Amino acid sequence: MLNLATLLESSARERPDHIAVIFNETKLSYATVNAAANKVANGLAAMGINPGDKVALSCLNLPYFPIIYYGILKTGAVVVPLNVLLSQREITYHLIDSDAKAYFCFEGTQQLPMCGIGLESFRKADLCDQFIIMTADPKAPAPIDGIRTLSDMISNQPSTFPTVQTNPDDTAVILYTSGTTGQPKGAELSHLNMVLNARLSDTMYVAHVDDVHLVSLPLFHSYAQTMQMNAGFYNCAAITLLPRFDPDAALSIMQRDNVTFFQGVPTMYVALLDHLKTGKYDIEKISKTLRYCLCGGSAMPVEIMKAFEEKFGVKIYEGYGLTETSPAAVSSLRRINREYKHGSVGLPLWGVEVRIVDDEDKDVMQGEPGEITIRGHNVMKGYYKKPSEQKDAFRNGWLRTGDIGRFDEEGYIYIIDRVKDMIIRGGFNVYPREIEEVLISHPDVTLAAVIGIPNERYGEEIRAYIVKRKGAQTTEEEIKSWAKANMAAYKYPREVIFRDDLPISATGKILKKELRKEVKL
Repeated sequence: MLNLATLLESSARERPDHIAVIFNETKLSYATVNAAANKVANGLAAMGINPGDKVALSCLNLPYFPIIYYGILKTGAVVVPLNVLLSQREITYHLIDSDAKAYFCFEGTQQLPMCGIGLESFRKADLCDQFIIMTADPKAPAPIDGIRTLSDMISNQPSTFPTVQTNPDDTAVILYTSGTTGQPKGAELSHLNMVLNARLSDTMYVAHVDDVHLVSLPLFHSYAQTMQMNAGFYNCAAITLLPRFDPDAALSIMQRDNVTFFQGVPTMYVALLDHLKTGKYDIEKISKTLRYCLCGGSAMPVEIMKAFEEKFGVKIYEGYGLTETSPAAVSSLRRINREYKHGSVGLPLWGVEVRIVDDEDKDVMQGEPGEITIRGHNVMKGYYKKPSEQKDAFRNGWLRTGDIGRFDEEGYIYIIDRVKDMIIRGGFNVYPREIEEVLISHPDVTLAAVIGIPNERYGEEIRAYIVKRKGAQTTEEEIKSWAKANMAAYKYPREVIFRDDLPISATGKILKKELRKEVKL
């Protein structure tokens, strides 16, 4: 049997009394989490959920998430985690597209009223016939009459459950891509994909018995789900949950819970650095326990990495992957005696192969840019019910990532940009990430996003959106002149637009597609 739920079950047997989940003042042991997941599994079985059935889950970073996630897996069913920021129309699409038969939805908050939106979506998905709400207060009644709560569902259920045997290639999770082109696609990830990806932590770092992972990235996303929850549970670590990233809350939790692992995206590290200026935190105490910081999701500016390392005394290790690779594929965090290189995402992980190819699927020369392609145990089964999109995603057995990268002379990988983000100005290929790296090194710039805009003379022109540091007085012309002096003439932005903030996704990525919409207005 290879069921992803064994990550929880094994740790519950090995260290039943060890803390698995921390949420504010609540601390749940591995035995408690496993018993609660068993109750969920029994409840699902009682309502007719069978192996292979799809069960959707909309939940913030709360103890509910791992309990329901592993409870679904124990029945042999497939977890379909949904972005908590989806609209009613989008949730309906996901429920219908995934063939979900049941839907767990958190009650939500005043700012994010998830229950009402979720219920309306559920009513429009004909195949989905079970709606269960998780109330903010586990003991509270349903906020909507006639709706079943999780507490009602599990109240009389046994705390043991014989986990269903699943084959390595059976689907464990369907994770939807962001849908940058067309409708979102559900990547089918097998139990083997997910188990091995969690266990790759063995090849990257030495786990300690007192490890505490701060989970502020959303658990519905592959990054936190695999690299923190699943990997953490495999290593008998504790995960301390933050429903929504906030630098003040994150630093407070680091200090309170003796956090050893932090994983984030570049915008989070920028926010943490800026928030240190308040002087409210014991940086020495945080630095004493903080062992590893990882960055993924998008490229980390080198200047930010160096500034964070100087403040906290810990390196930020970059990694690379995508939903379709479970997600880890490449990492600079390795136990082997290899050099750490700023700006590189590292080397392919165990069992993963990476090629960098041209448009004709031929390997490019070392140092030359090309599309990153991947194959290995981490690569998805395919896109659920979308054979044409699946066919487009693979070439000769290799997953096409849509990302541009290069190898150095030692095989280290550097991410240059997205294929779709590349700007062609006057016949020259311009990579926005390279320009953003330079802009972020300016002392008055805290965030930068670069896009291409239509131009009659050059085909495309370069526009930079910039968030200035608080109190900075720099002007557009000053930024353009400075950029011109620090990069090739065809690369520097001819347009600079200052913003108080930039559009950010639930996972902390800058949404360039939202910026591009402005060009079309």
